[in-house]
Amino acid sequence: MRRFKRKQESKKYYRVNERIYALTLRVLDSFGKQIGILPKFEALKKAREEGLDLVEVAPKAIPPVAKIIDFKKFLYQEKKKKKEEKRKSKISETKEVRLGPFMNNHDLQVMIRRAESFLNDNDKVRLVVKFAGRQITHPEFGHEIIRKVINSLGKISKVERDAHLEGRQLIALLTPEKTAKNPPKSTYEEKNQEISRQEVQSN
Repeated sequence: MRRFKRKQESKKYYRVNERIYALTLRVLDSFGKQIGILPKFEALKKAREEGLDLVEVAPKAIPPVAKIIDFKKFLYQEKKKKKEEKRKSKISETKEVRLGPFMNNHDLQVMIRRAESFLNDNDKVRLVVKFAGRQITHPEFGHEIIRKVINSLGKISKVERDAHLEGRQLIALLTPEKTAKNPPKSTYEEKNQEISRQEVQSN
């Protein structure tokens, strides 16, 4: 029987401090501002004086590019960036959250948090209030429950389809509000992105 090995995601490796091979480097400070082309020993000296690390970020550039930064913080930011990119590339699904027309506030908050989690994962949320027995004669209670959920999630979602009855169920559809997760970029963020683009071009 043929066995298939799961393809492992390759991790990017960074040379740090004395592990950098190049003897001459194009050095950037912690804000991304170019210091200049320096011998490795001088770049290391500057990094130590600031209590930071010298990290090679573009090894194929001529000369290689290195940043004076906190390496642990740099790795954390890279991990966070990859997680966000993965979230954005994720194919949207529709998740269902079941509600009751007379549910108590504690249970309602649990369902709201569940819906919030789905929306933050870029999934749509189908809110379903199911009526049992004679509860169907009071659909206004179901509408009130859905209204509370929609109001609670207003900052991260928008209503794709208003609440409507389908048999003995009241259903509404929410979709993630993309602008909520992507606020306007600050000047600092734009500057860092421009520096990153320059590094890639020189790589």
